Amino acid sequence: MIKPDIVFVAKLAGVSPATVSRVMNHPDLVHPATRRKVELAVEKSGYIRNRAAQAMHGRRSATIGLVVPTVANTIFAEVVQAFNDTVSAQGFTLLLASHGYDLDSEYRLVRKLLEHRVDALAVVGLDHSAGTFRLIAEQRVPLLALWNYLADSALPCVGVDNREAGRLAAEHLVTLGHRRIGMVFPAIFDNDRARDRKTAATAVFRAAGIELQDRWQVEVPYSIAQAKAACLELLAGEDRPSALLCANDVIAQGAIYAAARLGIAVPASLSVIGIGDFAGSAQMEPALTTVRIPAQQVGIAAGQAIVTAIGRPDPDFMIRSRVELELIMRASTGIAAEMIRP
Repeated sequence: MIKPDIVFVAKLAGVSPATVSRVMNHPDLVHPATRRKVELAVEKSGYIRNRAAQAMHGRRSATIGLVVPTVANTIFAEVVQAFNDTVSAQGFTLLLASHGYDLDSEYRLVRKLLEHRVDALAVVGLDHSAGTFRLIAEQRVPLLALWNYLADSALPCVGVDNREAGRLAAEHLVTLGHRRIGMVFPAIFDNDRARDRKTAATAVFRAAGIELQDRWQVEVPYSIAQAKAACLELLAGEDRPSALLCANDVIAQGAIYAAARLGIAVPASLSVIGIGDFAGSAQMEPALTTVRIPAQQVGIAAGQAIVTAIGRPDPDFMIRSRVELELIMRASTGIAAEMIRP
């Protein structure tokens, strides 16, 4: 059976092959009625254009690769959706991959996407393996780092300052009078988001004269179940912190569930703060105090930036765009008990 080609589609729609090509590549330039005729012909014929052949001839593939740590966390799902909607509106298809917080796996995924001749590549964060940085330098495709912002970043970036996120969360606990503070974070090696948040929060506590006890510093992955298990151990007994600063809302939710299991009142006996403002954080009982990262805004801004970079190729493309954070005060934090005792 012969596969339908662009000439077949053109005859079926009663238009020229050039019009079919315009519908495929620049639909906004074609009259809606004509565009609909071509789209119906494409659907009826089952025609699929050969993007690989286009790429071999130096034409754009109209695809953008995005590599994220995970799609399990709702906040990454939000940024992916917003990014996808933005680039799709400009005629691009998103190729999505997840590396599971493994930078060696990220390198392999980046290489695979580049082999597919994507027009641009987006990654999350500013920490990447040496191999990934070499690929980026050699291939010279437009690249953008989502989620993180640094004024002196080595990569073009659109995101938030994670140091500010850690600072805002720590200052909130200090303002409430907490001095017995625990921190629940993932491993910070190869995770600049967690590292920047933890480093900035630690600096705030030290400036306030607060000594962080090693026994109250816990390392867990981004998992509600594992955070709950770790916090059950941390909060058992009388010698426990009065507040927990968690690397993100996933871990903070696990901490609140642990407190509930142990019968520890939040926030009367334990304050918990997260970072992110994930879907569901406002609906928890108690509702979670957190530092809001506007995921949708980051995704839209990043999508617009990368489409612009594709449209105006520049080997030295650089953008550093900062999206503002916001402290969202809800019911999971309160004044330290020692501050309100008579």
